[in-house]
Amino acid sequence: MTTGRAVVLERFGAPLELRSFPVPEAGPGEMVVASRYGGICGTDLHLHQGHLDIPTPLVLGHEGLGVVHSLGVGTDSQGTPLEAGDTVMWASSIACGQCVPCRAHREPTLCENRQTYGVNRPVSAGPPLSGSWADYIVLRPGTVVVKVPAGIDPLAAMSLACAGPTMIHALFERRPVRLGETVVVQGAGPVGLAAAALAQLSGAARVVVVGGPADRLAAAKAAGIGDEHVDIAEDGFLDRAQAIGADLVIECTGVPAAVAQGVRLPRRGGSYLIVGQYTDAGDTPINPHQIVYRQLDIVGSWAFTGAHLVEYVRLLPALVRRFDLRSLTTPYPLASYAVAMSAVANGAVLKAVLVSAS
Repeated sequence: MTTGRAVVLERFGAPLELRSFPVPEAGPGEMVVASRYGGICGTDLHLHQGHLDIPTPLVLGHEGLGVVHSLGVGTDSQGTPLEAGDTVMWASSIACGQCVPCRAHREPTLCENRQTYGVNRPVSAGPPLSGSWADYIVLRPGTVVVKVPAGIDPLAAMSLACAGPTMIHALFERRPVRLGETVVVQGAGPVGLAAAALAQLSGAARVVVVGGPADRLAAAKAAGIGDEHVDIAEDGFLDRAQAIGADLVIECTGVPAAVAQGVRLPRRGGSYLIVGQYTDAGDTPINPHQIVYRQLDIVGSWAFTGAHLVEYVRLLPALVRRFDLRSLTTPYPLASYAVAMSAVANGAVLKAVLVSAS
C-alpha cells in the first residue's frame, strides 16, 4: 500500500513530528488528493502553542491545493467532472447542517459541530491523513471541492488560500465594500492583504494598508495591493491614519490592542469590521466614547464556508491578473516544516507554503 508523510502535532508546545501513514483508496463520496501545497497560517502557530482546545495527535494544515489521486465521486461541488490528475482546492471545514446556527440562523460558519481539516480531526477519528501538511489528504463526504481553473499558478492560489475565503465572507456578507468608499486595513499579513485586494476589486476609491514591518508593506506595494501604505512604526502614524477619514476600517491583525486603535480610525458614521481576532489573545481596554461619538457600526466576521471558497476560486483569474500574488509566497519542502514555521513566527516571510513532491 502507498504511504504518505504527514506533519503531526502530538502535544502542545512540543516539536512536531513527521510520520508516515497508509494512503487508502477513496471510498464512496470521498476523494484522496495528493496535497502538493499546504499553507502555514498564523492559526497553525496558535494551535501548536495550545491556544485552542483541540484533540491531538492530528495532522496540521487547514489550507491546501493538490492533485486528485483517487475518486469516490465524479464531480466537484459545482458539478464539474473530475478525474485523477485534476488540480483542486477544498474547503477546510464541513458544517453539520443540523444545529441551530446551521438550520435556524443559516450561519454555517457558526456551526456547533463543525469538522475542520487540520484543526479538530485527530488521527484516531477516521482517516489519519486529515490535514494538508502531508503528501496526501483524505477528503470526506460533504467536503466542498473546487477544480482550479487552468493556468492558475498554484503558489499564487495558495497566497490567500485561507485569507481570501475568510475575507470574502467578511466583505460580501458581513459588511460589503461600497463603491467609492475609502477603506483602511489594519494589518499587512495575508488576511490584511486579502482584505485590501478584495476591497480594490470591489470598487473602493482608496485603500490604505496600515501595518508593518516595512518589508511587508513594500511587498504589498510591489504586488499592487493597496493604494497607500502606512507604517505603524512611524511617528504620528495614528494621527495620519485618523486623518484619512475611512468609511470602513477592517481589522486583520489578530492583536487585541489593534482594536482599541481601530475604533478611532473610521469617520463619524463609519464602520469597523473585525476579522483578525480568530484565537483568544486576551483582553484590551477600549474607550466606548469613541464608538458612540463616531456612531460606529461594529461587525465581527468568523471564518468561512465552502461557498466562500467557491467564490475565491472563481475570482482567482481576476486576482492574479491584477495582483502579483505569487510574490507573496515562500515555498519550503514538506520536511522543512520547522524552518517554515519559525520563519512565519519571526515575520521573516509573508506567506510560507509547504510543498510536497507526492
